[in-house]
Parts: sequence; structure tokens; C-alpha cells
Amino acid sequence: MAQWSLNQYFNVLYNSLQQYDGEKAGELLGFNHPHVANPRLQLEKPESAVSRVFEPPWEDVVAAHLRCSWAVANGDFVEAYDCQSFIVLSFSKIFQSQKDENWSLPLLFAICLDLRLFANKADQQAVRQGKGKYGERLEKAADTLMGCFRVCASDNRAAIEDTKKWGMLNLVNQLFKIYFKINKLHLCKPLIRAIDSLPMKDKFSLSHLITFRYYVGQKAMFDGDFKKAEEYLSFAFEHCHRESTKNKRLILQFLVPVKMLLGQMPKSELLRKYDLLAFLEVSEAVGSGNIRQLNAVMEKHEHYFIKCGIYLILEKLKIIAYRNLFKKVYLIKKTHQLPIQSFTRALQWMEVEEIDDDETACIVANLICDNKIKGYISYQHQKLVVSKQNPFPQLSTVI
Repeated sequence: MAQWSLNQYFNVLYNSLQQYDGEKAGELLGFNHPHVANPRLQLEKPESAVSRVFEPPWEDVVAAHLRCSWAVANGDFVEAYDCQSFIVLSFSKIFQSQKDENWSLPLLFAICLDLRLFANKADQQAVRQGKGKYGERLEKAADTLMGCFRVCASDNRAAIEDTKKWGMLNLVNQLFKIYFKINKLHLCKPLIRAIDSLPMKDKFSLSHLITFRYYVGQKAMFDGDFKKAEEYLSFAFEHCHRESTKNKRLILQFLVPVKMLLGQMPKSELLRKYDLLAFLEVSEAVGSGNIRQLNAVMEKHEHYFIKCGIYLILEKLKIIAYRNLFKKVYLIKKTHQLPIQSFTRALQWMEVEEIDDDETACIVANLICDNKIKGYISYQHQKLVVSKQNPFPQLSTVI
């Protein structure tokens, strides 16, 4: 393959298109295949050679692919992106004209994946060269992918096996990856709704479903819907291949904070297995109610948590740490009527800055509202009156 002549490449590609072999065509027009490393197939001006074998509209697609290969070989990802964008736009017209067939879906997936990857590299290159802001081409690529998505979504044929709707989830996942990268998560909502309304929403390939639920789980987490986030991220983690350690670790970076926010502390064995020791330190601090230690851990791993996009989520764990600290006060005092001042002193000992009884009462009230403490505040006597039965509901360790 890496030694093919131009004519050999043309013959194999031409035959794959004539035989409606979308898998083969996707390989030969994609960049996850050895032919792209072949200097014979890296042409700056391939139009005349291509026109001798291919007719429009495939002529334009093949020519753009060979020029794209030339651009990549020369490290020009801005040109590569322009070529790939032309390929996807040209193919989308072909794809739309294929009224009663979906054999070319694998080809669509291949070229759309390359478009996203080249858009990312082109943006990075343009920024280094001082020729634009990061995200400009990614945003344009998303618009192009949305055009392909609409073609798939608008196929209303009754024969489900031939419908183009089978391409929707792959394209949604590509769009998610762009929207998360350029921080436009609000654009995910209509796409999630479109997938959820499909009758075959649970019949897509498992790998596509895992990716979908991974991103929907993340979005739910950022939206504060932690139960939905736990459901979707748990599905992604449980169904991810056991040997895909890297992917499982990525999922856990979001699932572990979500579980902790729901009161479920992770087991140390799990965190050690996936090299997530920063979360082990957080878990230990939260579990012991050590606010001072929690603040130190957050500062120590601040860069990592911010890079993962979970720093503010982890900040919410302080409410669990407060609960555990206040439980210790309750166990020491051995009474069901606890002075608010006792909690304030505990917080001051934990070096919580400028805390007073009023602020402490607010923290206690939030814990009561979250059902993390069973009781009520007597503001007249400045005391927390806790239930005589299970005043601090147990937190489980089920991850």
C-alpha cells in the first residue's frame, strides 16, 4: 500500500466505489491508512491525473484528498484543513443524493473524523504563526459536520436498516468533541434531544454509545445534575473495554467527583489502579472532615484539577467535609442540642478564614436542606437540634 503507484491506488479506490464498499472507500479517502505515507500519492496539483479516471463529483473528492496528503506531508495543516473541508462539503452532496442507500456511512465517518483532527491542528498552527485565534476552524468544522448530521437526521425511510440515521450518533460524538474543546456546551442540548428521540437510540454500536454517554455525563455534571451524570458516566465506565485503561481513567476523572458529591467515597484500590492518587488525597480529607487538609490538597493539585475542568466541582465537596467535621463535634459533645458556636470553633481550628456563628449557621442549614444532617436550628438558642435516630445519615463506599 505504501508502495502503490498512482494508477494502482486509483484502481482500488475506483473499484471500491463501484462496488459500494464504504469501508474500503473510507480507508482509501481517510488518513488512518498506510497509503497517506506514500510520496507517490502526495500531489500538489492532482487534478489532471484524477480526471483521467474519475468523473464529477468523485473527481473533486479524490483530487482534494491527494492534495490534502501533500499538505500533511509538508506540515501545512491549515491547507490540509481547507482541503478536508472541501472533501466533506463535496461528499455531503453525494451522500444526500444517495436517496435509498447508506453504504457510504463508513466513508462519511472517516472524512468527518479527519476534518475535526485537521481543524484542531490547523488552529494550533495558526495560533503559533500569529494568524488567528484558537477555535476558528474548529467552529467552522462543526458547522460543516452539522450539515452532514442534518442529512442523516432528515432520512425518514421506513426501512431502518438502510436509513442514514445510523450516522447520527457518530456525528454527534464528533460535534461533542469540538463543542467541549471550544467551550460551547450549550450547543450539545439539541443534539442530545435528537438522539434520545430516536427509536434505535440503544442499538448503535457500543463504542459510540460509550462516547455519547461519556460526554452527556460530563455535561450533566457541569449542569449540576449529578444523578444523571452518575448514571451516564457509570454506563461509560462499566461498558468500556477492560483493557482500555486510559479511557477508563478519563471517565473516572469525572465519575469519582460526581460519586463523592452524592456521598459515595471511592475505594483506595480503584484510585490506585487507575493512578488517580490526587482523588485519594481529596477523598481522605473529605472523609475525615479535615477542611485544612482539603484546602491544601486542592492547592497542591490545582493545575491538574483545572486542566480536567473539575476544580469548581471538587470545591463543592467542602459541604461533605463540613458534614463529617460536624459529626465529629456531635460525637465529642454526646448531646442532641449542639451550640452553633461549637461548630464555629471547629471551623476556626481548621483555619476557615473569617468564619462567625452566622456563617456557620448557614452551612448547617445547607446541610439540613441536603439531608446530610437530620435536625433543625433553634435560632433563639443558637443551637442545632439533631434527630435522636441517625442524625448524620451514613455515606456509602460503592464505587
